Amino acid sequence: MELWFSERHTPNVKFSIKVDRQLYSCTSEFQRIDIFDSKEFGRFLTLDGYMMLTEKDEFIYHEMITHIPVAVHPNPKSILVIGAGDGGVIRELTRYQSIERIDLVEIDELVVEVCKKYLPTTSCSFDDPRINFYFEDGVKFIRHCENKYDIIIVDSTDPFGPGEGLFTKEFYGSCFKALKDDGIMVNQHESPFYTEDAAAMQRSHKRIVESFPISKVYQAHIPTYPSGHWLFGFASKKYHPINDYNGTKWNMLGLQTRYYNPKLHAGAFALPNYVEELLRDVE
Repeated sequence: MELWFSERHTPNVKFSIKVDRQLYSCTSEFQRIDIFDSKEFGRFLTLDGYMMLTEKDEFIYHEMITHIPVAVHPNPKSILVIGAGDGGVIRELTRYQSIERIDLVEIDELVVEVCKKYLPTTSCSFDDPRINFYFEDGVKFIRHCENKYDIIIVDSTDPFGPGEGLFTKEFYGSCFKALKDDGIMVNQHESPFYTEDAAAMQRSHKRIVESFPISKVYQAHIPTYPSGHWLFGFASKKYHPINDYNGTKWNMLGLQTRYYNPKLHAGAFALPNYVEELLRDVE
């Protein structure tokens, strides 16, 4: 008997991966958590039946959501990460010696514990002394922060269930207040390809544009996410993601990456016409 994991991307499209075995399954206070093992993508994490990451392609997502803002900000010391219980963003952040403090706010502590056990490739840096863990609702946490962070990375699930509050105008306003005068916020921005996903992306973008003076969108190819075409949002009080970016300075850090590089940094902000039109419609 063959075992397949299938995720419905639209009412007419499914994405399936052949599974060798299911390693873990549990329902926490907030969501169902599953870990599967597969030949093609290695181990992968799903929440409520939706793909979060696979060992084979997680580096793309985590490098692009992390290195873009850190490379643009001239001297980031204090970082807030909301979500990211799998540890991939933390792994990338801890590679920067200049960062002094990383606050991780994850609503579901069980996600962190499960990933520590079953996904060591992403959860390998949780013991870094610069990390402060807060297992609570990111929406509530950030309401009480003001002028505190250089960068906020919102590594959320999709805009429903536990992640729904992380796509509201109130939340983005709270992020603006929590950032210092030259702060940057980056978030996963959904896919522009399928109609329902594109509408969610537009709603999110409209709310960010209303909250930040600089708001840009960039892209990456992530094979296991719906359509493979994935967007990220870059919002800033001061810095433009290309005009204020020094690729030579980043190269001199000597960080080894598998996806991100300075040429790709600039190119990622060059969007297809159909995506530009979707963004203009709400701007």
